[in-house]
Amino acid sequence: MKTSRRRLDVDVEELDRVIDAAENGPLSKADRQKLKTTLHALVERLAQKRNTEKTNSVLEPKNSSPSATESPEPEPTAPAGHGRNAASAFTGAEKVCVQHAQLKPGDPCPECREGKVYRQKEPKTLIRIVGQAPVKATVFEMERLRCNACCEVFTASQPQSAGPEKFDPTAVAMIALLKYGTGMPFNRMERLEGQLGMPLPAATQWELMAAAAKQIKRILGEFIRQAAQGSVMHNDDTSMRVLKLVRNTDDERTGVFTSGIVSICGGWKIALYFTGWKHAGENLADVLKQRAAELKAPIQMCDAVSRNSPKLIETLLANCLAHGRRQFTEVADSFPDECRYVLESLGAVYGFDAEAKDLGLTPEERLTFHQTHSAPVMEDLRQWMAAQFAEHKTEPNSGLGKAISYLLRHWTKLTLFLRQQGAPLDNNVVERALKKAILHRKNALFYKTMNGARVGDLFMSLIHTCELNKVNPFDYVTELLRHPAEVAVRPAEWMPWNYRRDATVAAA
Repeated sequence: MKTSRRRLDVDVEELDRVIDAAENGPLSKADRQKLKTTLHALVERLAQKRNTEKTNSVLEPKNSSPSATESPEPEPTAPAGHGRNAASAFTGAEKVCVQHAQLKPGDPCPECREGKVYRQKEPKTLIRIVGQAPVKATVFEMERLRCNACCEVFTASQPQSAGPEKFDPTAVAMIALLKYGTGMPFNRMERLEGQLGMPLPAATQWELMAAAAKQIKRILGEFIRQAAQGSVMHNDDTSMRVLKLVRNTDDERTGVFTSGIVSICGGWKIALYFTGWKHAGENLADVLKQRAAELKAPIQMCDAVSRNSPKLIETLLANCLAHGRRQFTEVADSFPDECRYVLESLGAVYGFDAEAKDLGLTPEERLTFHQTHSAPVMEDLRQWMAAQFAEHKTEPNSGLGKAISYLLRHWTKLTLFLRQQGAPLDNNVVERALKKAILHRKNALFYKTMNGARVGDLFMSLIHTCELNKVNPFDYVTELLRHPAEVAVRPAEWMPWNYRRDATVAAA
């Protein structure tokens, strides 16, 4: 049970006295409470530092010392959306309609005998959840009969429900989703399936993934082609490891990366992953080579690292405001008042951006909204930061000085959203996308070969693009594997937002 705790001011000497008192006998109730409160506050503070960068977590709340008459803080309520899921959330569940045993619409009411019953729009729902193996096998035992005279053997025909292949596309899609969508290594999946009586060797899993990727590789090319036409391009990279990576003899690079690119194409988002020695900027340049010549330069959002910018390709470069903000959260303990001003100013800007989204503003209206509300806040912040150095209030070499210098140095790119329609505030969308590659790195540790890396990049691109567009990735990958010939001929008609129509036509 969680209890509310009030602020308690103690110093190190007082804690030493409490600990020394324990040598002479049991601690008093007041001393025990003081020690518990201090330790709880320390653990909570460390947990906040690790898990969040929210202003309320990195800074003490204002007026945090309550008076003697002040009532304790109320028990915090759970955030919205952290309770039980409604029946409507189970979109992949089998639905069973249960009719009333005695009544049907139009029958007389058995209670009042005057009116008639009618069907309500919303039925009462029950949810029942069962466990099963991620990949399930069916063994068909076909009867065999043998003649005792001629010794001829007659075997029952294979049932049509068995299908032509040992591994159904649904099984292949599930393995892809577990491996590249949730980061479960092949060996761990082999152990799990073995425990459930469904042996599935890791080598077999890889062979299925390699064959499936070869079948549907054309779709990744279509992803890249359509992503190149996007109006906003987010990119960044993270480190990766490939055991057997062949490099050019004149290549002095030693690093290996997985680059993430998220392209905003109208109402759709396309995620792309590229693993190798190329940096995010180089991979973005390769993608933009397929951009239509008549389109204007896209907005590129990234952090201020130079390797994220494509060479010889024109883009409208915007830098990530969240990266600049993060530097102030890291020094908030040492400069609480100054960091509070910066964090609250940036928080106001993010609030305006959220309001514009809630209002459903067009890019033109959003730009005007930010120029009206966010521009004065950002200008006040810029003048305040400049004054910190001009009036010698902040040492440039201090942690706060370096954080301020970062914002001032990249100010033009950090504030592109005040001048350009559709410019985002930060690069968070691709930071979240890279978590898939990071999860794979933490669990599987590496790719064995570049071919394995390409297979991983393909399936991560398909799965995360589905997630970004609220499409079921299991259903999508399954349909691609069921219609590889159609996908190869008309890949543009098999994108996550239009594949259902073409899958229906192909099935017919």
